[in-house]
Parts: sequence; structure tokens; C-alpha cells
Amino acid sequence: MNRLAQTALLFLLGATLLHAGTTDLYLRYVKEGLRPLVLLAGAVLIVTAAATLWYDRRGAATTRDRDTPTHDHHREPRVSWLLTLPVLALILVAPPALGSYSATHTGTALTKPFGFPALPTGDAPLHLAVADYAGRAIYDDGRALRDRELKITGFVTLDRKGAPYLVRMGLNCCAADAQPVKIALTGNVPPVLRPDTWLEITGTYTPRRTKDPVNDGPIPYLEVTTARPVPTPHDPYDETWNT
Repeated sequence: MNRLAQTALLFLLGATLLHAGTTDLYLRYVKEGLRPLVLLAGAVLIVTAAATLWYDRRGAATTRDRDTPTHDHHREPRVSWLLTLPVLALILVAPPALGSYSATHTGTALTKPFGFPALPTGDAPLHLAVADYAGRAIYDDGRALRDRELKITGFVTLDRKGAPYLVRMGLNCCAADAQPVKIALTGNVPPVLRPDTWLEITGTYTPRRTKDPVNDGPIPYLEVTTARPVPTPHDPYDETWNT
């Protein structure tokens, strides 16, 4: 790989990061709050590519002016072409957000929060994140959830016995450390559920619990009243993770 190819690769990678950061593509890899860093990294790579090309041409011009008879073109090992693979992967094969396969093979990552903020009062349905419902149901015994109509959105996964769960993956930083929080479903559950289908569940709290078959972590149940398919959300990962 010569210097020109290195420069082109830097520019292409920077442009790819800028494209990901200016669209929703970056949300498949990192948390929403890291968008500025993705854009900054893309800009830095493009500037580096431009600077590298400028200095290389300047050096070549200086060499010609000095009438140097030979010019040693240093070439990098051919294995360096493998650096093009992640760039092509970002451009040609944008993977979907982690879903039911990862959730089925990873135990619930529910942890006890430091506290539970007050919930809105009134008769309107209470919209909760999967992790918020699970945390309150397990570690607060559902005190603020009783006698409330709840709405929770997540994707479907089935365990090896076919038991359905509503799941949301959470990120600490990026998709590499994504972990699921699960809610087991009971009540008026649709008879046919396809993994990775996104549902908005309307239901009520139930004290019933179970254990995750992967890591024996606690999983609360939700008494389902209705379930309707919904589009994949703008950010497929749980925005309340670790709050």
C-alpha cells in the first residue's frame, strides 16, 4: 500500500464516519450521546488525509527541484490492505442493531438502581422503559406500579422453551458491551410471536417473577392486556440504561 492509497483510505474512513454521524447509522454502534465524538473523529481523519497528501506532494516537488536522481518510495506490507475491510463493512454492510439472538444468549443485566424517581400521577397510561419497569418491579416490589395502566416498548425474544420476553438492549458505551434487560410476558399474549418484532405492550404490574435461564438473573412478569406491532424506534437501545 503506497502513500496515496493510505491517504485515500484515511479520507474514505473519515467520510464514512461523518456519514454515520450525520444519520442514524451511528446508533447501531455507539450511544446517542457519542455523536459529537463520531463527527470529530471523521473530521480529524479527513484533515489528516488532506495534510498527508499535501506534505507528500510538497516533498516530491522539493525532490524534483534538487534534481535528486532517485527517490526511495517506501511501501507498506501488503497485509495493510486489510485495513480496508472495516471501511467496506461500514459502507456496504450496515448491520442491524443487536436483537433477539444476542438477548437469548446473554443473561439479563438488571441491576439495582440508586433510587426510583417519582412517576407522573393521573389516570393516563404510564409509559416506561423496559429497564425502568424491571427495576421497579424487582427492587421496589412494584409499589409505584400497582393499579396503573402501563405501556412498554421492546422487541420480542423467545427462550428455548418458547416463553416470550419483551427486551431492550442497553449500552454502557458501544454495541460491543450491549446487554439485555428482559420482561417475561403473561396474560393476553398474542398466540404467534416472531423474534425481533417490536411491540408496544399495554398491561399491568404483577408480582410474579422468574429467573433468566442463562444467568439466573431476576426477570419480572408483565400482565399483558394488549400488544401491537410498532416500527423499530429511532434509537433501538434503551436510553435509560444506567440512569
